[in-house]
Amino acid sequence: MPRQVDHVSRRRLIAEAVCRLADERGLEGVTLRDVAARAQVSMGAVQRCFRTKEEMLVFTLGHIGELISERVQARLVRSPAQSAGTALGHAATEVSLLREEHRAEARVWLAFVAQAAVSEALATTLKANYATLQKAFAHLVSAAAEGTDRAVPLDPQREARTLLALADGLTTHVLIGHLTPQEAHDVLHAHLAGLWE
Repeated sequence: MPRQVDHVSRRRLIAEAVCRLADERGLEGVTLRDVAARAQVSMGAVQRCFRTKEEMLVFTLGHIGELISERVQARLVRSPAQSAGTALGHAATEVSLLREEHRAEARVWLAFVAQAAVSEALATTLKANYATLQKAFAHLVSAAAEGTDRAVPLDPQREARTLLALADGLTTHVLIGHLTPQEAHDVLHAHLAGLWE
């Protein structure tokens, strides 16, 4: 009887291998042969899971987005009695990938962002990831703004877009050493505090 293969688990295993290689070499250094070796599967197994390298990269980008979303959700679940403004701060901090334990993930994420500028398939996946985050951020901004007496009301969509752009920018500044993680954290939270003034 042939052995049953869990293709979902195999695809995730391959995506993790892509991430490790991308962290070490950038996306240009990711080959099917090296991915197979890193995942400890055959080239044929990789090719059965993904018809092309681009398909493998698109899946991996989606996988990264899922991991970040899961981490945001886990962070929010750990502190369920918080205000919407506090929840927004926690979510933005997680998305910013500023902590040391997220440094490899941040390098991989930015490698995919750079590649998405020249790959429509990756850009489409990235836009979907950002749209999901923007929707969640806009909801939190809207909920947090309900209790404030601002002279000018907040535009939740605009503020969510601004926050996502700030998070990506801070990730880059930390990775290249322009800002320390603490400085980036301070910038992010100063921006958030300014929303409620």
